[in-house]
Amino acid sequence: MNAPHPAAAREFSVADFDFQLPPELIAQHPAPERSASRLLDGTGNPPVDRVFRELPDLLNPGDLLVFNDTQVVKARLFGQKATGGQVEMLIERVLLPLEASDGSAHEVVAHLRVSKKPLPGGRLHMAGGLKGGGFDAVFLGRWPDAQGQLFRFRLHGPADETPYELMARHGHVPLPPYIEHADDADDERRYQTVFARVPGAVAAPTAALHFDDALLGALEARGVQRASVTLHVGAGTFAPMKVERIADHVMHHERYAIPPATLQAIADCRARGGRVVAVGTTTVRTLESWARSGQTQGDTNIFITPGFDFRVVDRLVTNFHLPQSTLMMLVSAFAGFDAIRALYAHAIAQRYRFFSYGDAMLLQRA
Repeated sequence: MNAPHPAAAREFSVADFDFQLPPELIAQHPAPERSASRLLDGTGNPPVDRVFRELPDLLNPGDLLVFNDTQVVKARLFGQKATGGQVEMLIERVLLPLEASDGSAHEVVAHLRVSKKPLPGGRLHMAGGLKGGGFDAVFLGRWPDAQGQLFRFRLHGPADETPYELMARHGHVPLPPYIEHADDADDERRYQTVFARVPGAVAAPTAALHFDDALLGALEARGVQRASVTLHVGAGTFAPMKVERIADHVMHHERYAIPPATLQAIADCRARGGRVVAVGTTTVRTLESWARSGQTQGDTNIFITPGFDFRVVDRLVTNFHLPQSTLMMLVSAFAGFDAIRALYAHAIAQRYRFFSYGDAMLLQRA
């Protein structure tokens, strides 16, 4: 679902979204308190260095904050082939019964790291080792078609456990590739929003990690309204772009849903003259997908690049993103290419913390 505005001023290459980041600015752990992280207020010129808990002061009564209520699942699993070879699996999504080959709720699609790919019917033993414990994963074929990059499995666990139950019992938090430590109990708590509700994501909607109960209470007292959407963040959000021209990039698909209450909240916000403030790029992608397709649920592969005509979102709370990533392109489309370059340069000079566990910024639509 590519939707660039016809008046896009120039054709960008992937290299235009590169920048040099000192490795020590990549946050390996979250701030001690969620709302104590830093917030770069980029809504004016010059930008202002703030603390995230100041966000209510930057919004107006009647504004609407829209969150992504997806829940990160423990999607990273380790196991063995029958020959003893090691296997690492990252479950990208649990297939709905209508999508499954046998109509069950036990099929998944996954990324697979293994020395030799299994043949259809091949069985992997996950989590428990060859001596038992764990569960089996039977390989069914590639997904979404015979040339697909993902692998489809049927999971067989004790007591007919669902894939979500198996992941909760045997899986690991799927920390991003740039976080170098193994997941622990703190990651299980902090790589999750305080309002996570619908399981299915393999990466956190990281802008929302800065919100805690005290901040949510302060926003409510300010008269800022809240609503939610669901977009299950996929591992494709971290995939490097392998093309030079942006127009040649094939975007990954993610599943989303928007409840009727959120559509009504947006309409009410517009009617009272409030602003729609998206918390995170996943919320932007969900709302702008709906604005174009009219579909309140389904899959989206919307690719937002400079020149895009935003129809819903007025402001954006977002973390700092990877160089040459689709998310760098999205924020550049939202706030302006030159404005984002300047904000990132400021953030690096002021030693902001970057990526999933890092700091945030507040942006105004250009």
